[in-house]
Amino acid sequence: MSESRAAIQKLHSDLIELGVNGAYELGDDATLCVWISLVVVYRDGYFRWWEGASRCRHPGDDPRGCAVRVARRHAGLIKEVPPWWEDQNEVLRGETVDDYP
Repeated sequence: MSESRAAIQKLHSDLIELGVNGAYELGDDATLCVWISLVVVYRDGYFRWWEGASRCRHPGDDPRGCAVRVARRHAGLIKEVPPWWEDQNEVLRGETVDDYP
């Protein structure tokens, strides 16, 4: 198993423990989609994530620390859905969806 796959799997399990159940791997062994436009990638020993145009890097390589930060942001997005969500969701999925991911 590659280092990136192991890191993403650990991050995914940590997110589930923190209540983020809708995340899914994209199949490249390095990318986890947490929420529409909230994506985490493990590359070069670091977790990086972006939300729309904003890019962040977790200061360490620990999946638990990254999971806590991403879960916190996920909770904020669910609580207050950004105004751009519906437009982006329609572009990415091809139609308007009533439920938020």
